[in-house]
Amino acid sequence: MMVRVATDSSSTPSNEKPRRTRRTRMTGAERRQQLLEIGRTLFADKGFEGTSVEEIAARAGVSKPVVYEHFGGKEGLYAVVVDREMRRLLDMVTGSLTAGHPRELCEQAAFALLDYIEEYTDGFRILVRDSPIPQSTGSFASLISDIATQVEDILGREFKSRGFDPKLAPLYAQALVGMVALTGQWWLDVRKPKKAEVAAHLVNLAWHGLDGLEQKPRLIGHRKN
Repeated sequence: MMVRVATDSSSTPSNEKPRRTRRTRMTGAERRQQLLEIGRTLFADKGFEGTSVEEIAARAGVSKPVVYEHFGGKEGLYAVVVDREMRRLLDMVTGSLTAGHPRELCEQAAFALLDYIEEYTDGFRILVRDSPIPQSTGSFASLISDIATQVEDILGREFKSRGFDPKLAPLYAQALVGMVALTGQWWLDVRKPKKAEVAAHLVNLAWHGLDGLEQKPRLIGHRKN
């Protein structure tokens, strides 16, 4: 009795090689963006010193020369990542200041920083690290100073209307923005209480502190200089 073996006419003949799937080649802009995203993740997780060009290239599936071609090395990639994050945070804060009432402006500024921390956590982790290389755009401290300049104008108008010396507005602006920034660093890890509650407490301290300002504050301790 003969047994017939069914053959699949759709199978690849033995003398033909299976076709290879073609990989889509990235454009230069796409590759640059990919390297920036990978670098951003690694710098946030390991810091500048803990991240190597080899690891960046391996994650991107390219050779080391490709990283050098786009950024000139790890330092160049880090500088671009930091610059982008600083601009993003500054734009978020300055763009949030749209209200007319000073207290609501304080709320908007606090929310803007907390929004950035929540939405761009990796970026904030990078910014608050001590930068190991000189940055054309400065440091996190200089960024906070830029934000304080925006708040300074608001405080200056309030000081003038209440009979305070508007020349002191820059000092108070630095103090207020610094308070929010340091609280944001703490909240980055604990994430409690909720964002709106953190903003409310920050503004509560800032606003009622400003509301009870003495025109000529005095020291009650023994030290006078």
